[in-house]
Amino acid sequence: MRGFFHWEGGTLLLNVKVRARARRDAIGKVVGEQLVIHVTEAPVQGKATAHLVRFLAEEFHVPKGAITVVSGAHNVNKRLRITAPKRLPAVIVAP
Repeated sequence: MRGFFHWEGGTLLLNVKVRARARRDAIGKVVGEQLVIHVTEAPVQGKATAHLVRFLAEEFHVPKGAITVVSGAHNVNKRLRITAPKRLPAVIVAP
């Protein structure tokens, strides 16, 4: 995958860098080949990752089950698979 996202049909693959303990949940800037996402939850026992999935489910208008953490469940660098997103942030282009 080149860049921070890639489409496989209607499924979005996304490379993200999570900034935990932020003041608010927000989709940030693209840095290198990752999209920075800020979450308010602390990175303790997978809580930040679970919070990230809930936040992105709302942002992409999909159920939580449509988001899979492919790699990096306990790391700031993650690869996500989002099945059939109904809404996209401005930094992501539809296929």
